[in-house]
Formats: sequence, structure tokens, C-alpha cells
Amino acid sequence: MDISANQGKNLIADIDGQRWLRIPVKTHFVTINDTFEGIIEKYVLPVSKNGDIVALGQKIVSILQKRIVYKKDIKVGFWAKILSRFAKKTPYGFSVGNPLKMQLAINLAGLPKIFFAGVCSVIAKIFGRSGTFYRIAGNQINEIDGFYGKAYPVYADMGILGPVDCDKLCEGLKKIFNLSFFVADVNDLGGNILGASQDLKGREVALLKILKDNPAGQSDEQTPLILIRKNDNT
Repeated sequence: MDISANQGKNLIADIDGQRWLRIPVKTHFVTINDTFEGIIEKYVLPVSKNGDIVALGQKIVSILQKRIVYKKDIKVGFWAKILSRFAKKTPYGFSVGNPLKMQLAINLAGLPKIFFAGVCSVIAKIFGRSGTFYRIAGNQINEIDGFYGKAYPVYADMGILGPVDCDKLCEGLKKIFNLSFFVADVNDLGGNILGASQDLKGREVALLKILKDNPAGQSDEQTPLILIRKNDNT
């Protein structure tokens, strides 16, 4: 495997006096027909070492868990069209400013809660606070992905819900492969840790610092896994 950084990213990150190697692991285009075990065996094991940490991207976890909703199955209603106009737009297609995503949010949380979250968001912005809409709406709405085909056209017709049982998933993979695992929702705007194997509990802040610059990339890099390794060659 050719170990190289994605365009515009660095292989090395210096965090709190420790140097870390972040290896983007390129895979084939992963679909719901693949499995976690198959992906790890094919792409991670050949390049991993004892003590490595594997960061699983949120999207690949959701896809392998078959957390998919198709455009043809969503009927965008009046309120989704209206409310989506007031949502914050981003250059990456994540926002409920997309009417399909807003409708999916309404389906998940209910229209009254989405209304309430929207009103609270407007008030919070007056005081300079962001993210209020997603905190109040809940239901993993901030993790809705897809319905955006710039990098991969197939995603234009499918929505991707947030993954589930991430702690259990990571602990199960650790027992199988004897590596540490965590699930990360990281993009160029920020990030969250959605779950981790038990040995990584309490290290979430440090892990987010290591991935802060999003070494997996934001476009069509096709590197949904990042292998994290201490680099003592300083």
C-alpha cells in the first residue's frame, strides 16, 4: 500500500507534544453489500501494526449498517420546502437547507419539535450561539448525510442516517482484530466521536484533535478509514 496523504492534508499531526501518523486507507466504493469484517481484513490488516487505532468514518458505518433512505421514498411536503429556506447553508451539502433532509428531519423528530428547534435556533443566533437547532431536534438529525451528488452521483438519490450502537460495534471489532476502533463524524467544519472501543474511552478529545484537519478529505478521496499510529521518529 502506498502511504500518502490526501491532497491538501498532512500525514503527520503534532498534538500536545506527541507526533501522530494518520494513514488514509483507500477502499473500493463501499455499499450495503459489504461487511465491516471484509473491509477491515482487506484494507486495514495488511498495513496495521500492534497498537494502531482505526478511525471509522460515520458514512461508511451507516452504509454498512444499511442506514439508508432513498429519495423515491420521501415525499417532500410544504413545511419541509419552507423551513429548509431558513436553514444555514454549507458548501458540503450537510445542512437541512436541503428540502429532502428537512423532510427526513421532520419524519424523524416530528413537525412540532422541528418548529420549536427552529425558533430556538433563531433566538440563540441573536446571542451568538450556533448548533441549537440540532441539539434540540435530536434524533441524530445532525448526522443525516447524502442527498448530495457532487463527489459521487449515487448519493444524490439516497439519504444516509446516523449510525447506531457505535460503542458496541467498536468493541466487537476490537475483539476480532485486536486493534482499537472509534467512529468519527469529522468534516472540514468540525467533528464528533460517536462511539469507541472501551480502551479508547476518555480519549475522545485527543482523538478529535488528531483528526481536526480532516485527513480523510471532503470530496472523492474514497478513504473512509484512517489508521492512527504514534510516530516516534521525531
